[in-house]
Amino acid sequence: MRPPITPAHPIHDLLRRRWSPRAFSDRAIDAKTLATLFEAARWAPSSFNEQPWSFIVATKDNPDDYNRLLSCLAEKNQQWARSAPVLIISVAALSFKHNAKANRHHFHDVGLATGMLLVQATSLDIYAHMMAGFSPAAARQTFNIPESHEPVAAMALGYLGDPASLPPDLQQRELTPATRKPLSDFVFSSKWDTPAQWAT
Repeated sequence: MRPPITPAHPIHDLLRRRWSPRAFSDRAIDAKTLATLFEAARWAPSSFNEQPWSFIVATKDNPDDYNRLLSCLAEKNQQWARSAPVLIISVAALSFKHNAKANRHHFHDVGLATGMLLVQATSLDIYAHMMAGFSPAAARQTFNIPESHEPVAAMALGYLGDPASLPPDLQQRELTPATRKPLSDFVFSSKWDTPAQWAT
């Protein structure tokens, strides 16, 4: 288990516990629990309540689907993600349904839904590792994603496993404490790049 983080300011314990492991156990996530995770995503806020998110989910219960989704990941990610019992690709609708205009907030809203899923997962001792390292084109072809939608990110989901199962370089990353930029680097007031006084 990665050393616990030390927030600069008090945050909810679920946020403090959330992290992105690469070592997953082979313990399956049952259907009822999966439904709970996506129910949390369902209640995320979105522009005009469009809910532009979709998720392609593959579990090891269905090896064909699982292997097809695994093949969409970058080779380096496949090496460790194949141990996770669930693989996911998030997908965004590019336009609003109510007026067919481009939805400038589609990625933002899919990210919010994913964040809600991650918090719910953490409450159940389930962890996720988000991946930019996947092929949107392969995902589109493999799962018949229409041009009106855009693959956003991939995710490995499961219960924590043994870091010793990872290659040495990834073992070290698994055990290294997480770091984040200070608030003063990204919370501004008055004008761009001027930190809010309470953020310094």
